Amino acid sequence: MISFVSAFVASVLVGASIVNATPSKEIWPNDPLIWYHGRWDQGYGSWWPGTGFKLHVENLDSLCLYLSPNTTSPSVNIGVSVNYGEYATVSVKAGQNVIPLSGISASTDSSHHSRPTSSVIRINVQAPQDNIYLEKLVLNPGARLLPYTPSKLSFQFIGDSLSSVRLSPAKPNRRAWPVKTSDYFKAEYSTTVQPGACLTDIVCWGVVHGLTYQFFKTEAPSYIDSVNHNYTTDWDFSRDYPPTHIFFQAGTNDNSFHVPEANATVAYDEFFSKLRRLYPSQPIFALGTWGWPQDDGSFVYFYEGVMEDVIAKKRADGDTNIFFVKTRGWVALDDVYSDRTHLNPQGSAKLAANLEEWLKNWGLEPQAKWPTSTC
Repeated sequence: MISFVSAFVASVLVGASIVNATPSKEIWPNDPLIWYHGRWDQGYGSWWPGTGFKLHVENLDSLCLYLSPNTTSPSVNIGVSVNYGEYATVSVKAGQNVIPLSGISASTDSSHHSRPTSSVIRINVQAPQDNIYLEKLVLNPGARLLPYTPSKLSFQFIGDSLSSVRLSPAKPNRRAWPVKTSDYFKAEYSTTVQPGACLTDIVCWGVVHGLTYQFFKTEAPSYIDSVNHNYTTDWDFSRDYPPTHIFFQAGTNDNSFHVPEANATVAYDEFFSKLRRLYPSQPIFALGTWGWPQDDGSFVYFYEGVMEDVIAKKRADGDTNIFFVKTRGWVALDDVYSDRTHLNPQGSAKLAANLEEWLKNWGLEPQAKWPTSTC
């Protein structure tokens, strides 16, 4: 009898412990406390490199990311940043993905002397051809999603591979200049950039549309190869967190595909006009070419004076909030890869530093801290 009673009591206690155990916290994609950036379709699928989301979480110890089968196969590289620290590359795939939080560097803010009770997690998709389709997030028991307060600064970048290479790779010094510049000013950012794309709406390097068409769509040009979503939809710009500053860099591939200067002039003029209709009061910064450095110390340039003339005319016609950013002299031969075109990690850092100095001289100051603090 005693053994039976003991066994019964033990079973009751075990059952009670199971019932009283705190369950993991499931977060669904439509949760308003997930702070999305970039372009997402109606199925919570990401498009364009740099698209992602931010989480502000209390008592965070673990994070699982569940992705649907529509996620790019076999895997997708994402950048993960903890408490505004450097991004680390994490490979994810359809199904359950445990996101490492320890071992990823966090901000070195000296005001934080102990482990924070709330954390900010930033997640970005890295490659332009990759998509993640979010099913749910699972947090550790006791964790709680908190509101994320975005920065008052928000940068919109538009460009080609000169802006998009290595948006969030593992090594800290290899982040592309748009990410570096945004983090320097503590600004939110959206990177609507596509390697290989022309500005003119023609096929370049296998990219089916130019930025004059694709920028206004939800989908990146990689839609053409998608098994699940091989069509385009108009992007609803009201879904964006409103950008405060617009950055433009494109035209390299138009030159490679021998688009005449006259056609390039029209493309620049019409695209800037469309941007102004979208963003009536925001400053637009158009970065000129820094040129292709050669072994003998010279540089190869293209469309010399074309963008400058378009911008000068717009300013003369009354749009004094568009600016040409002259980047000549900002990079050298050892700042580019062997193709003499794309910035290497050192070159991306140097371009970012020069742009940051240019912007400060223009009048833009970095914020003292991020609005969403980790404490």
